[in-house]
Amino acid sequence: MMNRRTWLQTALAGVTTTALPNVWAQALANSGPILTRAIPSSGQRLPIIGLGSSATFAQVARTEDREALKNVMAKMVELGGTVFDTAPSYGASEEVAGQIAQNLGIAQKLFWATKLNVAPRGGGAADAAAARAQLETSFKRIGKPVIDLIQIHNMGDIQTQLPILREAKEKGRIRYLGITTTFSDQYASMIDTMRTQKLDFIGTNYAIDDLFAEQTILPLAQERGIGVLVYAPFGRTRLWSRVKGQTVPEWAKEFDATTWAQFFLKFVASHPAVTCITPATSRVSNMVDNMAGGVGRLPDAAMRKRMIQLINSLPNA
Repeated sequence: MMNRRTWLQTALAGVTTTALPNVWAQALANSGPILTRAIPSSGQRLPIIGLGSSATFAQVARTEDREALKNVMAKMVELGGTVFDTAPSYGASEEVAGQIAQNLGIAQKLFWATKLNVAPRGGGAADAAAARAQLETSFKRIGKPVIDLIQIHNMGDIQTQLPILREAKEKGRIRYLGITTTFSDQYASMIDTMRTQKLDFIGTNYAIDDLFAEQTILPLAQERGIGVLVYAPFGRTRLWSRVKGQTVPEWAKEFDATTWAQFFLKFVASHPAVTCITPATSRVSNMVDNMAGGVGRLPDAAMRKRMIQLINSLPNA
């Protein structure tokens, strides 16, 4: 399966990566700073594009190529981004990113989103103790007295862990709490929890070729006043295979998209329920391109339909 790195190597053969920051410079000059969205429960505004760490970031962290990760995090902040999404289960990414942020002096600028992902171990005090221990480990790794957002990873142990997060929020140790899943067999549980619990955020998958969230999850988030972090906006890399050899349509300039990454990200960003999109990357050129996807105009309803029709007309990966 073609991933974004392979696609870039094919599509940009002969083009130096040092030229790619011009994508951002052009976007900024033409259309202004990065767009922001309000967190429904507080009104705090976040940049629409952030940085995830579930795939390439975690892989690079394991190889100890910290210079690449440092450069990506620094570039995101330089271009106006703040949201960094991670989890204890993403290899070394939480620990390494915490060290990098502190060394760069940007720890206080970041909106840090991490997770609880302790699987149930039989119930009761043992499960609660394991969750609390993991929570304390995240505080040590991140190096901040207050973590912005902690979510229960892949619906985990809601009964045990949600009260622990509520307690941490009441004590001022975390600002927001929520739940996540990217698994279809957990969507029903996510929807039920959204309906019955007070949440600040959810995190889920959503892309131009992955539209299930539009059916219930995103409308319910709007109804309940829940912020949304979007994962896998590139369709778990399937989209790169589908657009191989294809040129971004000229009409995409009507919403200020000049690359496929911007095309995909602007589609996701144009849904009003989306608070922030967190694509993972360990390459500065990708970070620049991604951030440009949060600048300028967004497609309207008619244009969104046109975008979907285009992608649906391409061969499946």
